[in-house]
Parts: sequence; C-alpha cells; structure tokens
Amino acid sequence: MGTEPLTRTNAGMNQLRALSALRLSVLTDETTSPERQRAANKGAASAVGAAIIGEAVDIGVSASKTTPFERPELGAWLARPDDFDVIVWWRFDRAVRSMADLNELALWAREHRKILVFAEGPGGRLTLDFRNGVDLITQLIIQVFAFAAEFEAASIRERVTGAQAAMRTMPLRWRGSRPPYGYEPAPLESGGFTLVPDADAVAVIERMTAALMDGKTASTVAAELNVDGIPSPRDHWSLRQGRSTGGRTGGAKGEHETRERFSWGPSIVKKVLTSVSLLGWKTHNGNPVRDSEGAPVMSTTTPVLTREEFDVIGALFAERSIDNRQRKDTSALLLRVIHCVSCGGRMYLNAQGGKTPAYKCNAHARGDSCEAPASIRAEWAEGYAEREFLRTLGALNVTRTREIPGYDPAPEIAATLAEFEEHQAQEGRQRSKAAREAWQRRADALDARLAELESRGATPARTEVISSGRTYADLWESADMAGRRRLMVEAGACLGVRRGKRGGWRSLDESRVSFDIRAPFFADAAADLVAMAEELAHAS
Repeated sequence: MGTEPLTRTNAGMNQLRALSALRLSVLTDETTSPERQRAANKGAASAVGAAIIGEAVDIGVSASKTTPFERPELGAWLARPDDFDVIVWWRFDRAVRSMADLNELALWAREHRKILVFAEGPGGRLTLDFRNGVDLITQLIIQVFAFAAEFEAASIRERVTGAQAAMRTMPLRWRGSRPPYGYEPAPLESGGFTLVPDADAVAVIERMTAALMDGKTASTVAAELNVDGIPSPRDHWSLRQGRSTGGRTGGAKGEHETRERFSWGPSIVKKVLTSVSLLGWKTHNGNPVRDSEGAPVMSTTTPVLTREEFDVIGALFAERSIDNRQRKDTSALLLRVIHCVSCGGRMYLNAQGGKTPAYKCNAHARGDSCEAPASIRAEWAEGYAEREFLRTLGALNVTRTREIPGYDPAPEIAATLAEFEEHQAQEGRQRSKAAREAWQRRADALDARLAELESRGATPARTEVISSGRTYADLWESADMAGRRRLMVEAGACLGVRRGKRGGWRSLDESRVSFDIRAPFFADAAADLVAMAEELAHAS
C-alpha cells in the first residue's frame, strides 16, 4: 500500500494499463452515479501512474448477491488478466460486500500479479499491490475493510427488509422492484408509488383470456405468443427498464445456462392468469397480504380483472387440468438423455392408451415449435443407447475422488496479529506486579504463536483419485433402471433422434440416431477407449 505512482516494470517501460470498474445496484442512485464513479476512477488511476484502457460497467448488479467473477462485464475482464495491470473502483463496496468475495479477489490478484485501487474511502485512496506479495499489515487492513463492507451490507438488508415489510401492509403503496405482470408503477400524490394497469401487458392478458375462451390450450396460447414475438413477463419488464432481454436461468442441479430471451410456456400462461395480483391484491411469497381484519390489501385502485372474470378463467384451467400427482419417470431409461435433433429439446416417453411405448418430441408442451418433431420406439432407442454407452464407456474403470484440503496460515496469522496489537495497546496500564506478569505472559504466548504460524508453509489443496476395481459395465449390470439412467446422465450421454423416413417402422434406421458422451472427463476417456478398441481390431 502506498501513495507514490506505480510503474508497470522498470523505468522506461510501458505505462500501467488500468481497468475502470463501475457498479450500481440501482441506476437512479445519484450518489453513486456512473459519472461520479468514472471521474473518481480516472483520478485514482492517474495518481498511481496508470492509464485507463477499458471499462467494466455493471448496472443493476448487487455486490451482495454476485461475486466480482459473476458480474457480466467485470467477470469477462477478469477472465482475461493479461489485458490489464490495474483495476480501479470508486469505493470498496463497489467491488465486494463480503469477506469471502474479497479473499477470492485477493487470491486472483496475487496469482495474476495485479494492483487493486480504491479511489475513495475512510483513509483516502487505498492501493493494494499484489505484484510482490502482501505483507501482514496489509492483509489485516484488507480483512478489516471486507468486514466493514459485509457488516454494512447486512445492515442495508435489514433496513430494506423492515421497510418492505412495513410498506407491504400499506394500501395502494408499492414497495418497488418488478411489479406483477399487467401493472406498472406510478407516483402517488402523497409520495411513493402505486400500481396502475400496464396497457401493453393488459392487451396480452386479454388476448390470452380470449384464446382460452375459444377452446385453445395454454400450450397453444404460449406457442402463438412466442411465434408473434410477444415478450415474456420477465423480458417485458427488462425492456421497460431499458435492459437487454434474457439472462441466466437454472437447469439441472448445479447447471446454468444463459438465454438471449425467455419464452412463454403453458405454466407461465397459467401463473399469470391465475395470480390474485390481477384482482389488485398484494402478495408475498405467493400468498395474499391481508390486513388485521383478514381482508386482502390492495396495491391498486384499478385491478386488471374483476372477481367474476378471474373466477371464469380459474374454472377453465380447473376443467382442463390433468392430475399428474401419480406421474412416475422410473420406466423412462432415457429421461434427460434423449433429444430431438430438429429443435434440440428433450423427448419424453409416451406409454399411454395401450400404444407401443415411444419417445416423442415435446416442443408443443413447452410452448415452442419444431419443424420436424421426432418420434422413436422406446425399445429401439433404449437398446441403441445401452449398446453405445457400453461400447464407449463399458471398459472404463470406475473411480471416486477425495478432496484433501490444503492449509494456509495467513488467515490465522492476521487474526492472531490483530489480537496481539490489541493486547499491546494495554501495555503500561497494569498497576500491580501480578497484572504486569499476566500481561507479559499473554504477550509472550501470542508472540510465540505468531512465530510458529510464520514457520508453517502453505500447502495447496489436492484431489486424490481412488479406483473402485469395477468397470462401468459392471455397474450397468447390477443397476436398476434409475441407476442406469443416472450413469448415463452423469457421463453427459446424449442420444439425438431425427424424424423417421417412410416405411421405417420395421427396424431401427441407425442413420437417424446419434450417440455421444459430453461430460469432459468421460468424453476424453470414451475417445481413448474407442481408439484402443480400433487399434486392437486392426492388430488382430
């Protein structure tokens, strides 16, 4: 940490390249406007001898909910560490609001030998130079700043939660954030905001209602909205806020994907049209907010639907509902494995009505369209998938990994040093000999502990691979249907199916199916095993 200008290398070499990082949770927050942050960052970069060569601007992004590596623009820059030497923020809380996030950022800066600069703060400009390591005092200061940022974030959450809980019971007062589909915020004369109908969204609601009354299903309604390019509720609000559509969405456990836009689906149609928010009621966690008398608290004076209209729509959905509570997927070996090549969507097993079980493209039920929806007999698809899975991975030894944690004495050194410095501040205040001796014993003990910690070397975490002595063919043989499906899903198995040709009902036309392994480790292993098998075949 210092106040003198920094240089990229030795004298005469190129100037340091700085990345200016800007972040805002709310665009209308004037005290932390992009212009103010930009000006402060420019001055701080100049003060440390750096020239700004790029910006990472993340608007509408919370530091409490995202790490620096998860933010759209900053995360992309952090993935290219060779493009800059310095990162400049306006204040500490523009970068992180948790000690864990700071530790992760500091490790990254140390690994890539970067300089972190915070233009303003309690003690003025703060410069953290990680190019040659960080001393213990600097580590302690970093932890103190991170603790303060995390404490402030917790305080803000508590204040916001309390304010929102209070506004929740206030008639006609909207607490903020994204309103229910069909409404938009409007200012109240007494201050704050209420909700009024959103003309564009109301037109879509009326269109969906009329289509249902004409006998169309929710799936058909969703598909028509998608074909006509009608923004989904989430995208509709993004466009009203001047933001791009789409974003990150969840998938299977631990999996995420980013979409350019979100589509309508039958579940979304039903959720919108059966929400009591259309009656003007306030909701919290999906339930109506009620006053002390049990009456619903209103969020608007002009509801989108009357009670009668709302009940008619609810009756339509009730009449067409299908009881899926007894649905079981245990008989579908290829669930999450088999896909339609035409649209890329999953195919599902259809074994109803005494018909031959078959996997079919389910685009229509998702509210999507498919130009060439595929269908294939279940026994053909499952037999082909089993054969190809065992051919590619059957001989692979099954292993398990054990994570062996590493050790870094730095955090304990920082905490012990803080305790030692606090203890040292009490030196000379002891009036009795016994107290002075007790103080000295404590000082000696802390000093000895610090010396011991400093003598310890850091050891990195490592992963140990342990063989089970069994192959995937062994596991397949002993597994039930669910277990075999799990083996394929974990390996990233994907069976693609194209629409069949005329007359292809006698046997499987293998030209319309393809099978591959996509999980990185399994894909590499499968390629090696197949190559070995081909070599052995040629040798024989």
